[in-house]
Amino acid sequence: MSPAELQPYLYRHIPLSQAMKVRVESVSNESVVLTAPLAPNINHQATVFGGSASALAILSAWSLVRCRLLAEGLDAELVIQRNQVEYQRPINGTFRASSSWATPDQWDRFVRTLAKRGKGRVLVDAVLTQASEPVGAFSGAFVALR
Repeated sequence: MSPAELQPYLYRHIPLSQAMKVRVESVSNESVVLTAPLAPNINHQATVFGGSASALAILSAWSLVRCRLLAEGLDAELVIQRNQVEYQRPINGTFRASSSWATPDQWDRFVRTLAKRGKGRVLVDAVLTQASEPVGAFSGAFVALR
């Protein structure tokens, strides 16, 4: 799935992404990068609302798994099982979430488990940045169900 395909998909299926004005910067089998501006995600302190930062990280990580499943022709429902976000400093401008696999060798095991049991779990990390500086870290577990 290309960035031009993923962005309307997110807007259509996850309306919060449109309200946040999420933009898809890049998509690959190893990473999905999303950005969002401050204005629709602002809080009372004139910084990014923590829920928006968390949501962008979740969207980036979820999109990585979803796009990889589609690229490999695997049809499965995908849900987040759990996540953790560490906020390292306030975000006062456009922010980015870049997802990646928590461990590079887990994909094959995930696909085998999904095929064998009809359910598989995969771990994804994401880094939140503003102006190329780290501002937060995300880790999450996603479950695919056939």
